[in-house]
Amino acid sequence: MSNDVLVFVEHLNGEVTDATYELLATARKLAGQTGGSVTAAVIGTGAASLAGGLGGADQILVADTDALGAFNPQGHAEMFASLVTSRQPRVTLVPYTSVGMDVGNHVAAATSQPLVSYCLKVDAGDALTATCQLYSGKVEADVRVDGDTAVFAMLAGAAPADGGRSGGAGAVETIDATVPDLAVSFVGIAEPEAGDVDITAEDILVAIGRGIESEDNIEEAQELADALGAALAASRPIIDQGWLPKTRQVGKSGLAVKPKVYLALGISGAPEHLEGMRDSSVIIAVNSDPQAPIFGVAHYGWAGDLFDFIPELTDRLEG
Repeated sequence: MSNDVLVFVEHLNGEVTDATYELLATARKLAGQTGGSVTAAVIGTGAASLAGGLGGADQILVADTDALGAFNPQGHAEMFASLVTSRQPRVTLVPYTSVGMDVGNHVAAATSQPLVSYCLKVDAGDALTATCQLYSGKVEADVRVDGDTAVFAMLAGAAPADGGRSGGAGAVETIDATVPDLAVSFVGIAEPEAGDVDITAEDILVAIGRGIESEDNIEEAQELADALGAALAASRPIIDQGWLPKTRQVGKSGLAVKPKVYLALGISGAPEHLEGMRDSSVIIAVNSDPQAPIFGVAHYGWAGDLFDFIPELTDRLEG
């Protein structure tokens, strides 16, 4: 076993994701504790062209192959698992995303290591420990790993992405890109059609969640958004009901937004939603549950009935 930290590089449409840079920031802190180095593994189409942007790593392992497409769960997982086996890092980091879940689960099983998910932070001092978020963020659990190595799946926002963009030596090593026999193949990426509003470009967003209760109540939220000069967005439950189009969804399975003001109405703050909006400049939350996780990231909050809040603010803005 080495004292190194190995990071899985997630990339989409030819770009390294912010989740990867957050992993690299965490990895740099952990490597300082273990006395090892930070190694990043980038696998798949265009991997070689992405290596230059991974300055947060001391070493970058590149397996450039078009055979896996943008992402192949089986192929990427098996190739990364082989690196974990051969390099024997003390800590392996994957993002807690749809990609990272596929890879992390497989690697942990293939290498007989524990997998710790929903991680907010990881420590590699005397023992491997992590703080994890449970029950949609309402509970934080401290976990101690029984062993010297582990795979950790990190939540979005666990570390600043800018902290992982530099700090390493960035030495590149090309590795074997032989693709295993695959039971699945990459077909393509299905993206939602462009909507009437690009919520990623808006300065102010009014976002509604399950607390809006019914489709009929969306009109009130829209009136508030109009009064603010804002666009209306939503969490996944609203989209799943078909009350707003997919292009208005904020979160891991929707869009990541960074407006100047994010007004969250009736949104509890599940990790999947926080992943898409926690970098907003100012977050204002309204929820009837004072323990809702959204208050943990909000700059301002009001625990109360959103149906008291919405008309009151709308009247003041229009008055």
